[in-house]
Amino acid sequence: MKDRRSFLKEVCPTVAFAFFGLSFLEACSSDSIEETNATKPTGPIDSGSDNGFTQSGSTLTIDLTHPNFSSLSNVGDWMNGNSIGISMLFLRTSSSNIQAYTNVCPHEGTQNQWIKSGNNFRCENHGRSYSTDCSPSAELTCYSTSINGDTLEVST
Repeated sequence: MKDRRSFLKEVCPTVAFAFFGLSFLEACSSDSIEETNATKPTGPIDSGSDNGFTQSGSTLTIDLTHPNFSSLSNVGDWMNGNSIGISMLFLRTSSSNIQAYTNVCPHEGTQNQWIKSGNNFRCENHGRSYSTDCSPSAELTCYSTSINGDTLEVST
């Protein structure tokens, strides 16, 4: 029995689209592997490189003085960690707090299409907004964080 990816490689995309629709083709894209594990942050690709963070078990330790995290210097600053190998969004909410969120839209599973608008992150794929409030009822998954000096720790 063939897996979906092998099937798609052998079947004309037009036929596959006609039978299964666009959602089936998107589910088999290379991004689907990342989305399956998207609620867990990814660690460094090369753990020997100095990218400003390390991961040990479920704890991510970030050096806030590292240039990769310079965009979190001021209250209100935010960044998408995907470009440096972390599947999270970060938002500095005060001088002593940085929130960490999943990089996956709870509505459609889209990654890396976020903008910050007021007190919300908005998914540019479909326009739905999610509060940056990390209350238990928040739709966008928040991770536990703490800052000690210039070090941010994120527990997943």
